[in-house]
Amino acid sequence: MKLTQKTILITGGSSGIGLELARQLQARGNTIIITGRDQHKLDAAQRELPGLHMIRSDVSEPNSITALHAHVTAQFPALDTLINNAGIMRNLNLHDDHGLIEVTREVEVNLMGPVRMIQQFLPHLKTRPEALIVNVSSGLAFVPYPISPIYSATKAALHSYTQSLRIQLEGTGVRVVELAPPATETPLLRGEFDREMQGQRVMDVKVLVKQTLAGIEGGRVDIRPGLSNVMSAMGRIAPGFMLRQLANSTRPKN
Repeated sequence: MKLTQKTILITGGSSGIGLELARQLQARGNTIIITGRDQHKLDAAQRELPGLHMIRSDVSEPNSITALHAHVTAQFPALDTLINNAGIMRNLNLHDDHGLIEVTREVEVNLMGPVRMIQQFLPHLKTRPEALIVNVSSGLAFVPYPISPIYSATKAALHSYTQSLRIQLEGTGVRVVELAPPATETPLLRGEFDREMQGQRVMDVKVLVKQTLAGIEGGRVDIRPGLSNVMSAMGRIAPGFMLRQLANSTRPKN
């Protein structure tokens, strides 16, 4: 599959991995539509990448997804690629008091969002030749990061869902790819986990996206750059050891 001359919808495309995907895919001659909740970030992305299309939308809101579908399929009927990238990751201490709705916020965005987006857009994608769905999970889908318990759980669930989706869509012409990034240099990582990540090497977002696009064009359906491949292997071979290593990595040094 060549990632050129396609019409691509990227959720959470105004910053981080989503914005870099938009940048590199637009440079290949694709039509790119990004979504996000923050209008200021969307406007900034459009100024940075002239020709980019942006729509304010929230994947955690079913009505917002319905409206997005109506807008996109009317204005961009050639849509053939959906990249479910929108997500939030929190440094969450379960000893603290969290409201029953707030504590599951990551479930609504990271898991329910992609499931609902696919359910809404799948009938259209099945009409398009060489359609593509990319679900962005995480290396933490294979071994959880204890200080991000809800995030890790959502990515494990998304990994499982993506495997089932791929089997169910066999023969439809819709290809299903999972991208599981390792820790990547993004505003999210530095904003929420700056203390924990000090002194640790993380992947450059440009390198991550370059490897991702090469993997998709090379026919891979499970893309696990850098340490994510190690996490996947260790999650099978020695899950307890890897979990303890991640837990120890977040403890203050004496």
